[in-house]
Amino acid sequence: MVKNSKVTVFIGFLIANLIAVSFSSVVSVGDFNKDFFVIWSPNNVNTSADGHERSLILDKESGAGFASNDMFLFGEINMQIKLVPGHSAGTVVAYYLTSDQPNRDEIDFEFLGNVEGKPYVLQTNVFADGFDNREERINLWFDPTKDFHTYSILWNLHQIVFMVDWVPIRVYRNHADKGVAFPRWQPMSLKITLWDGDSWATRGGKDKIDWSKGPFIASFRNYKIDGCIWKGNARFCRAESNTNWWNKDRFSTLTGPQRRLFKWVRKYHLIYDYCQDNIRFNNNLPKECSLPKY
Repeated sequence: MVKNSKVTVFIGFLIANLIAVSFSSVVSVGDFNKDFFVIWSPNNVNTSADGHERSLILDKESGAGFASNDMFLFGEINMQIKLVPGHSAGTVVAYYLTSDQPNRDEIDFEFLGNVEGKPYVLQTNVFADGFDNREERINLWFDPTKDFHTYSILWNLHQIVFMVDWVPIRVYRNHADKGVAFPRWQPMSLKITLWDGDSWATRGGKDKIDWSKGPFIASFRNYKIDGCIWKGNARFCRAESNTNWWNKDRFSTLTGPQRRLFKWVRKYHLIYDYCQDNIRFNNNLPKECSLPKY
């Protein structure tokens, strides 16, 4: 118990430092009804009267999803999410940026449900120039079904950082100068979906959706999008300015406190890293696996 308390205090101290950095600019909070449109199954999308909270429903007939009206080229996106409670095996909640092109770029959070009593698996992935195979998986250090937690993507010219409650869980660095593909030219929209993934999501498809436990509901609120809205000019979004604060040098790599938290996640919560999967890649790991993350 004493050990857990020390860990909690340690994380809290580091997160306080991260929040001080993250909120250095003014970030707008929007309205789901104004900033997003439903992409399928509107009957399975419920939105609060003020537009600040939305839920998606998965039943036997359909899942559901919504997407941002705008596309973005770099920025920071935050979303508070409460995942499907109880027996969620086979369900997938996806929260991601995508360019929707044949050679698409994509930055993915995928929350893979589990049988009741077993932890959720958080999978991240990066598509660049149409290629993915960059999955990482972690077990979260809390129950993501009990309350809302903040999931963030920082995407700039230097790096992509995936964060959970301001804790960096993954870094994908821009090593384009070394021949590694990096999402840097295609604008992307933000999409949120809930769907049936029981062919693969839980233990490789061994645990299926139990429809008697449905309907399955995931909830979303307090999103913040601070990004460069795509107007057709990549040069504007790639410039360093007070508006494009995410491109400033101070956000080009993890800070000291962020690095300590990142190492903690990797040591205690990482359960799969494609860069450690020699069998999958026949002992020929992708080039970025041998390059620094910060």
